[in-house]
Amino acid sequence: MDFSAPIGALPGIGKKRCELFYSLGIRDVEELLYHFPRAYQNRGNVLSLAMTPDGTVGSFVMTVATKPQTFMLKNRKQITKFVAFDDSGKCTLVFFNQPFVKDIFHIGDEFRFYGKLSVKYGSREMSSPVYEPIVSGKKLPDLVPVYPLTEGLTQKLLKSSTELAFNTLKAEGYAFPEIFPSYVLKKYGLMPIEEALYEIHFPTDAETVQKARMRFVFEELYAFALGLSMAKRQIKKGGNALVMDNTDLTEFLKLLPYSLTGAQSRSVSEIAADLSNGDGRPMNRLLSGDVGSGKTVCAAASLYIAVKNGAQGAFMAPTEILATQHYNELSVLFDKLGIKCALLTGSTSASEKRRICEGVAIGDINIVIGTHALLNEKLSFERLGLVITDEQHRFGVRQRSSLAEKAKKTGGSPHILVMSATPIPRTLALILYGDLDVSVLDELPPGRKTVDTFLVDESYRERLNGFIRKNATSNQVYIVCPTVEESEDSEEGLLPFDFTGEDIEEKEKTKLQSAVSLAERLQNEVFPDIPVGLIHGKMKSAEKNRVMRDFEQNKIKILVSTTVIEVGVNVPNAVLMVIENAERFGLSQLHQLRGRVGRGADKSYCILVSSSEGEKAQTRLKVMCSTNNGYKIAEADLEQRGPGDFFPNSRGDARQSGGIHFRFANLCNMDLLKKAFEEADCVLSSDITLSLPENRGAKEYMQKLFARLQNS
Repeated sequence: MDFSAPIGALPGIGKKRCELFYSLGIRDVEELLYHFPRAYQNRGNVLSLAMTPDGTVGSFVMTVATKPQTFMLKNRKQITKFVAFDDSGKCTLVFFNQPFVKDIFHIGDEFRFYGKLSVKYGSREMSSPVYEPIVSGKKLPDLVPVYPLTEGLTQKLLKSSTELAFNTLKAEGYAFPEIFPSYVLKKYGLMPIEEALYEIHFPTDAETVQKARMRFVFEELYAFALGLSMAKRQIKKGGNALVMDNTDLTEFLKLLPYSLTGAQSRSVSEIAADLSNGDGRPMNRLLSGDVGSGKTVCAAASLYIAVKNGAQGAFMAPTEILATQHYNELSVLFDKLGIKCALLTGSTSASEKRRICEGVAIGDINIVIGTHALLNEKLSFERLGLVITDEQHRFGVRQRSSLAEKAKKTGGSPHILVMSATPIPRTLALILYGDLDVSVLDELPPGRKTVDTFLVDESYRERLNGFIRKNATSNQVYIVCPTVEESEDSEEGLLPFDFTGEDIEEKEKTKLQSAVSLAERLQNEVFPDIPVGLIHGKMKSAEKNRVMRDFEQNKIKILVSTTVIEVGVNVPNAVLMVIENAERFGLSQLHQLRGRVGRGADKSYCILVSSSEGEKAQTRLKVMCSTNNGYKIAEADLEQRGPGDFFPNSRGDARQSGGIHFRFANLCNMDLLKKAFEEADCVLSSDITLSLPENRGAKEYMQKLFARLQNS
């Protein structure tokens, strides 16, 4: 037997049980052994009955005192009871519909029971606890693994199957595949693969489990680093991209009503250097910047250079609202420069789509701005030289590649510029986008106002409504809700509690504001004299565009929304952002929403409404109140939550959204990440193809890792 043996090859696993394992993604022995526990029960810490309060979950070593008795209840359920004791007191053990236990528990026998202790009126009881007999000379495990399961599959079966697989491999002398050379194991103090797998499933103690886990974390990060480093080295070998020698921006800059910031000038220079690179290597650059840092003008400068050099540009945005906004801003600028732009989205009419496709195909249209509609197979370019995608965390590699393929059909690799308005700590950006060079806009244009942020609970509702009225009368207001309808739990981009680490119990107690019901209540009951609008992701594009147009024209004074307005929306007259159930959002997303205000001359505010008493939620929200610096917020988000909030939630396609979802690793561990990349660079410097015998295991693991990341 080896790692590739099918799960059904194990004794006791027939066709029906195979189906259960398949539903967990376990098809062979390797996947079984890499199906790690989600937690461990600490059964080694034995508690005293007399000293343990009601509701405590733990281990109790007790001796059976009475013979088990089975009774039939009115609902035809069977209940088996007996009394056991320890040195401090006695306890009644209760088992439902398990009459067979009366043949297991005999007076005088000693067992370790694990479960919840109930204490009522001085009497103690445990209901259906886990039990293990105390056998002389045999030590019971202190830590017991708890595995992720599926319906029909028990902990007992999963544990026994894992033990059987491991023991069979050892008995047959199987050499567990080690991806690390011996010097790497020694250098970083890593457990060998066989020992690490054993300790994960059959732990000696908590310290050893942690050491085993770190081996697999480093293993995954190392393979990830190898893949990204190989990709980056391959990109730097060169290519057949158009060399854009003419990078003179004089005419372009003359038309701008402002001067570029130092960060913008630096980033544009880096982009221009990439575009004019004489070796034909295509630009592959990430432009990361805080909210309002001026990424769009950098993109516009890039497009201008492309067109000046006889190429076409494609600018893809994640939403129709943002694509339309980009078009409205850039078309005015480019029209003055004699550059033709077109807007192509899902709601573009069929006749207009045909006209645009024809114009792009013959080169009459220089720049196309749009959404996923740009991926339409009917859209072909005469000479596509530059692809820009806005909001990297919404577009995956496949979508970027799909657009890039359109350029290759015309004989060249396009230059690629990726923009992310989610401020990403530079250290994380270098990891997540290891195939990209990184430019950072780390300063805001002069005159950009800070937004005062306050955290309030429901007791402030009346005062808040007064504040909304005041600001809606003179300016405009956004109110963001976590859901569209009452019955929903979360909507686009929203991260649920179980993802953020908050308690599920707290999630269940919190009543969520829905956009639809709140908009109706505000218009009919609270602000009948003020125009209230509603926008959310379930509305048709034409309706969303109409609502946004009315808001931009000040016809709507209060806009109730979901996170559909999170990115890029620019209405300078909006001065107040109210976020309901703010605890349901991550820091970076809250910062994005706050960035919709503070764009005009008037003082702006952000009010976070949350009745959550959870410590983690409160800590997160207080960070928002303490700073407007997106990079500080991103660092705090990374520290508190991990990298999850840089990507959409479970409703989105994880891989398509650009998210990195490891089995074991966490991108928060920057020290380990750095070591993984250092080791990968060291290995690749002497074996770029990973063809040496000591590196073949790592290459195979890397290929499996990236295949899983792409298909997850």
